[in-house]
Amino acid sequence: MLAAIAPTQVLADGLINGLVYGLVGMGVVLVYRSTRVINFAVGAMGLPGAALVMLLGVQYHFPYWLSVVVALLAGTAFALAAELIVIRRLFHAPRVILLVATIGLAQLALALTMALPDITELHAAYPTAWGRSLHLGSVELSGPDLMTLVTVPLVAGALSWLMARTRFGRSVAASADNPDLSRMSGINPKLVSSAVWAIAGLISTVSLILIAGRTGQVTQVATLGPATLTRGLIVAVLAGMASFSRSLLAGIAVGLVEAVVQFHAVTDPGRFESWLLLAVLVAVFWQARRQAADTGAVFSFAPRSKPIPMAIRDRWWVRYHGRILFMVALAIGVAAPLIATAPTRSYLYASILCFALVALSVSVITGWSGQLSLGQMAFAGVAALGTATLVRGATYHIGLPGGQVLKIQVPHLSMPVAVLIMTLVTAAVATLIGVGALRIRGLLLGVSTFVFAYAAQQDLFHFAVFTGGLQPPIRAPRGTLFSLDLTEQRTFYWVVLGVFAVVMSVVARLRRRGPGRALVAVRDNQATASGYTVNPTRTKLAGFAVSGAIAALGGALLGLLSQNINTNQLFVVGDSLDVVAIAVIGGLGSVAGPLLGALWVKGLPAFFPDNDLVPLFSSSIGLLLLLLYFPGGLVQIGYWARDAVFAWAAKRAPEVERVRAPAVPTRRSPRLAAGDASDAAGAPGAPGERGEGEAAEATAALAANEIKVHFGGVRAVDGASITVRRGEVVGLIGTNGAGKSTLLNAVGGYVRAEGEVWVHGTRVDGMAPHRRARLGLGRTFQAANLFPELTVRDTVMVALEARSRTSMLATAFAYPPAGAAERRKAAEAAELIDFLGLGRYADSFVSDLSTGTRRIVELAGVLALDPDVLCLDEPTAGVAQRETEAFGPLLLAIRRELGASLLIVEHDMPLIMSMSDRVYCLEAGRVIAEGPPARVREDPRVIASYLGTDARAIDRSDAARPQTAGTR
Repeated sequence: MLAAIAPTQVLADGLINGLVYGLVGMGVVLVYRSTRVINFAVGAMGLPGAALVMLLGVQYHFPYWLSVVVALLAGTAFALAAELIVIRRLFHAPRVILLVATIGLAQLALALTMALPDITELHAAYPTAWGRSLHLGSVELSGPDLMTLVTVPLVAGALSWLMARTRFGRSVAASADNPDLSRMSGINPKLVSSAVWAIAGLISTVSLILIAGRTGQVTQVATLGPATLTRGLIVAVLAGMASFSRSLLAGIAVGLVEAVVQFHAVTDPGRFESWLLLAVLVAVFWQARRQAADTGAVFSFAPRSKPIPMAIRDRWWVRYHGRILFMVALAIGVAAPLIATAPTRSYLYASILCFALVALSVSVITGWSGQLSLGQMAFAGVAALGTATLVRGATYHIGLPGGQVLKIQVPHLSMPVAVLIMTLVTAAVATLIGVGALRIRGLLLGVSTFVFAYAAQQDLFHFAVFTGGLQPPIRAPRGTLFSLDLTEQRTFYWVVLGVFAVVMSVVARLRRRGPGRALVAVRDNQATASGYTVNPTRTKLAGFAVSGAIAALGGALLGLLSQNINTNQLFVVGDSLDVVAIAVIGGLGSVAGPLLGALWVKGLPAFFPDNDLVPLFSSSIGLLLLLLYFPGGLVQIGYWARDAVFAWAAKRAPEVERVRAPAVPTRRSPRLAAGDASDAAGAPGAPGERGEGEAAEATAALAANEIKVHFGGVRAVDGASITVRRGEVVGLIGTNGAGKSTLLNAVGGYVRAEGEVWVHGTRVDGMAPHRRARLGLGRTFQAANLFPELTVRDTVMVALEARSRTSMLATAFAYPPAGAAERRKAAEAAELIDFLGLGRYADSFVSDLSTGTRRIVELAGVLALDPDVLCLDEPTAGVAQRETEAFGPLLLAIRRELGASLLIVEHDMPLIMSMSDRVYCLEAGRVIAEGPPARVREDPRVIASYLGTDARAIDRSDAARPQTAGTR
């Protein structure tokens, strides 16, 4: 039966290849399980050791097993040193930074291998344990094949036993799940990480020795190659990034399928890579459904600048310093080919700008949107080949049933039109891929896009629609632009420079205004962004579209620059990894960073071609040094210099006292005087002034009926119903775990729930959180994280999107009304910030603020949203007691100004009892009491469940009410 699928020898070779893939996949799983890092150096870490086997065995005639022992020790030592020097220093850095660091480690391993003494016997075979072959029927197994069959199952079994049956394995699991808790249990996460990386180095070295033995020479497997790395990543994903036994089985399956497919598709060997892409997309999608995404502080190392000192903000050179630097850089760019007149220099400058453009797309999709893409050069390649086809023109013949042939003629188009069309097409393709990636975040998306890049290189780029039936290199004529002859290198460079300058200006404008703020807000905190009426899905897709368009421009120009596109050398996987490194080195998320990174990675080796050290410092060693000491990238150095100049100027300038604005604008009323907070209780409907019967007659602002929420087999909310009437303050109390926050999440749409939710008579259950927010349902969260990488001003302006939405296209094309709307939002944000006393923090990052200050920023966002119903989840959590006492009057003042109803979860009993008209008490997800505060505090079930039987605790729950009521 198997012989009908493929010859037995083919299946045997597939089995052996699959064992090696499984071993590589186990190395990926091992590091990911312990550190949540995908190690792109999984094979290269063993390269120095595998090379030592060749050197010692062939050059110095060491016994084979002694050479292997030395090699295993060397591979383990390299991995351990990498963990101690690089990984440990960057452990709390963004995961994308760590991923790029592993790419640098792979390059460093290759550099170390190349630095070993040369082998004089160039044609010698790689040493193996057994030189004889074994024949089993029609199958021939060589010595390296037998070694693989024996070694891989032993390593897999030992690794599975170590991780599942020993204390070390339990320590690894504990450190990965909760490092802080594991320390309390006597486990040192740092030592565990070092041990894991050492084992990974050992596995990597074993993998390289096995592969080198089968290929014949270690130089043929330099860094395991994209093919083997791709298969190792797929194996790890199929294994759920967790199981070693499943890694082995998945590796065997991949190896067998590969052998069969390639046997039947000899003329189309790249087609298997597309099947691998489909497999990894399905596996990653399934994986994303079963586990939470990597949502740690992913971008806390983005480059930052200090706020401009108030004393010098009115200086013209301070206000326009960005434009001044941009114009100076543009002038240098224009003059560069006039100084160095050789055509090769113009070609170099243009290629640097093209790579910077593609890296700028990485900065948008990864730095702003938080979606790790390792396949941007694949989008660039699609645009380049498509542009070449449109400029060149092509004829396609499609066979139809009945022997007929359909002839399709693609007309010859001018270069600008072709580039524009492919930019739009690629943006649409990127958006479609974004639709499939909405459920996938972080490193899993990185795996998917990496496999996409490899599949494009091996298969997609060879489709007739791109090649026109031609073999690489594919001709890409430049033609003319109006009356300019673009065949001249210097002229084409100036065109590329002009496009780059325009794109850079547009991207900078997008980042400063609403679209950029919304992307970063969704990246940092999707729940709060939804509460601010931002549509996360639309925002992410917009990020994919913009990123795809920028990558397409860079790719199209790069293809036209080369004029003959060889897809075996250009738009390959290595280029995709390069542009990620360029973005990170320059400064992930910055606008100028990609240009600096491209000058570093692509420019330095070309500017100093005879210097042997420069390639190292522009790749492996330089990359790692930058990541270790300048994690914000090269642009961070520029920010430091700018901050130093501004600080120097501010010391010599007179102090400027900022006048605090006296009022807050809202949609319903023009002003709320700062002093009104003290008499907020005098407003109609304040607690204690409205009769219970009158409140009962009011229309419900919020009604949640029979809400049920399940997490697996746990019932967090079990049929709870609450009602908040217009203008009413309702408290929600209960023990930890009673379901209070989960109930608020169900009301806001942040968790799946059964039951009905009504806002002012409109049923909203089933609506997304941002749609509920647009209907007037506001929400604050217990953690008050807001958007760590946005400033206070930007955070308030994100909330102001609820009043008028910012158009992406209008912003990109500098439509004048869009600029006027931006200035209006800036003025409103300034008034809100000044009213709440946040002026000194206006340009500070939210992550730098204390918890109490972040709470005030939350309230500024609430005022900006102007909601009808406001759900507050422990608004005083983490706030000092004296600040807590001021929160009650402040919340009531905001309630009065907005005319809103409040639903408050709070553990501070004096505060909640003094503010509330009615109180609900939850226990195990059910309402056990409801009514006025005095009645609820005396309910026996509330006393038994929450207040306890201690009379002092019961008295404390109402201690502040008479005094607070009197002052109000």
